[in-house]
Amino acid sequence: MQHVEHHFSGGDIVRDVVIGMADGLTVPFALAAGISGALTSSHIVVTAGFAEIAAGSIAMGLGGYLAEKSNAEHFYSEQKREEDEIIHHVDAERQEIIDVFENYGVTAEECRPILAALERDPVQWRDFMMRFELGLETPNPKRALQSAITIAMSYVVGGFIPLAPYILMADSRKALLVSAIVTLLALALFGFVKGHFTGVSKLKSSLQTTMVGGLAAAVAYWIAKSIS
Repeated sequence: MQHVEHHFSGGDIVRDVVIGMADGLTVPFALAAGISGALTSSHIVVTAGFAEIAAGSIAMGLGGYLAEKSNAEHFYSEQKREEDEIIHHVDAERQEIIDVFENYGVTAEECRPILAALERDPVQWRDFMMRFELGLETPNPKRALQSAITIAMSYVVGGFIPLAPYILMADSRKALLVSAIVTLLALALFGFVKGHFTGVSKLKSSLQTTMVGGLAAAVAYWIAKSIS
């Protein structure tokens, strides 16, 4: 029977969702909580919350886009450097391949046939060095846009959760209590789901996400309340 290995391959997407959702849950909640500490009308809280969600999602999405673009630029810069070294520093590159294999317990003599095979194809040689010497994978050309959209949309979804009670309730003080409960529950559920997809303990992931998100929101609330 053929052995089929099941490995989670959506790490980048999960990372983007975590970045966007975590900030979306905590930052709008802290902003709304700080404003509601000084005002009793939910209308102003909702207006400020919508403005923050719009600005925050754009800023976070743009940050994700630029980060992925920088990673791609770094990759191709290193790729060009490897191509030059293969041409102008052949002996040093050969030794680097031997060093890579020796880290896996393969002797210099045992890796000679592999070295000869790589030398016949400079492109494969370059790609081997990129992956095993530098630990760099060829970037997905669509990754930057995907990251920007995923982070931005996750931020929007996360932001509406703590803001929903203020939309439905006129008294911001009462809405604050409901918002805090809903946000903490959302953080716990979010951590549980994240644990499922990343393969770590669901309970541990849930508790960590709730604690970290709750602490961040509490600190931000305290600062906003102190200033107001």
